[in-house]
Amino acid sequence: MSIERVREYFKTLGIADRIKEIDESSATVALAAKALGCVEGRIAKTISFSLDGAPILIVAAGDMKIDNAKYKARFGKKAKMLSHEEAAELIGHAVGGVCPFAVNEGVKIYPDESLKRFQTVFRSVTLDKPKKKSYNHIANKWGRSSAGRAYGSHP
Repeated sequence: MSIERVREYFKTLGIADRIKEIDESSATVALAAKALGCVEGRIAKTISFSLDGAPILIVAAGDMKIDNAKYKARFGKKAKMLSHEEAAELIGHAVGGVCPFAVNEGVKIYPDESLKRFQTVFRSVTLDKPKKKSYNHIANKWGRSSAGRAYGSHP
């Protein structure tokens, strides 16, 4: 289960106390932002893709969509999302709860520059309850750096 993997991973980093479980539905970015009392952009979403047969993750602000032209310009290929089965197997988290923490070995993570707008963001991990998620209030380690590239655009 994603949340248990992330709890263990966060314990090793000494940040297990940053996990916040919410009772409201957070099935969408809009619902999550409402439940957490923040703007949609602060809900960091993680999207899984296959690049030359290898799994990659792009983490973007919740108010962004992946821009196919920017993706192709960066990676030289058309974006191909992983199926539900592939994500669970290759990433280590099921679709709906994919996060950039405690992923399988070899998964590359690419932050989108849209995260730079925020000092901190929330990232979800699926719980054992339908439509319920746990949110990690995390420092945006990419926020003030130049590590982020443009993969997304506003809808």
